[in-house]
Amino acid sequence: MLALAGSGTALATGVGALPVSRLGVHAHTLRPVLWGMTIGLMTVTSVVGLLLPALDEGSARSVLAGLVCGVAFLVASRRVLSSRDVHVGRLRGAGVRQSALVFAVLLVHSLPEGFAIGTAFASDTEGLGLFVVLAMALQNVPEGVTVAIPMQEAGFRPRQQFWAAVLTSAPQPVGALVAYALVQQIEALLPFSFAFAAGAMLALVVDLAPAAFKRGTLSLSLAGVAIGSMLMLILAALVGV
Repeated sequence: MLALAGSGTALATGVGALPVSRLGVHAHTLRPVLWGMTIGLMTVTSVVGLLLPALDEGSARSVLAGLVCGVAFLVASRRVLSSRDVHVGRLRGAGVRQSALVFAVLLVHSLPEGFAIGTAFASDTEGLGLFVVLAMALQNVPEGVTVAIPMQEAGFRPRQQFWAAVLTSAPQPVGALVAYALVQQIEALLPFSFAFAAGAMLALVVDLAPAAFKRGTLSLSLAGVAIGSMLMLILAALVGV
């Protein structure tokens, strides 16, 4: 059940890549809204679905430690990846580099998302596992679009865009199983794992903010944030988290 849930969230990322091949270059106009939605979804998920339950189940010290480690993990990974020059087959140029960086950042941060799924299923908080799985699935759809847009511009085929989007979330079922096994053995890991995932996600929010909140498209980005935040708040109310 847990492995299927993690795999389902990964496939949701591929679903987000599907519209790009049909919209072509016009999909670029949706980017501010979709990035705004991603920011809204991630922020509410981090706070409502991860940090608050972590504080309920652990000490402020363990939550702070997990939060700091999560932020440091993503920041360090981002620095390493941004210094690499990547070429894919015959495709070269700035578009390929941007595609590789977006893919790598989302791949890195999907592991703590898997931790979040596993720890949510291990938690005694009613409805939390369902909330986190649905939150991750919803969040992964615009992430799939974010992966596919630069790939489409760089010349990648629709099939490549789809599977690249799915692969960014491939660590989620693995992370879910690992976290569930560890939390079952070490109860104190639960708040740290939640906080770690929240820190990594919030760090990615900060990383996406400059690209999302540009002067010419600020209103679209803010609309996306509002939509994403409302979706997560409604979802949290429905599942009783």
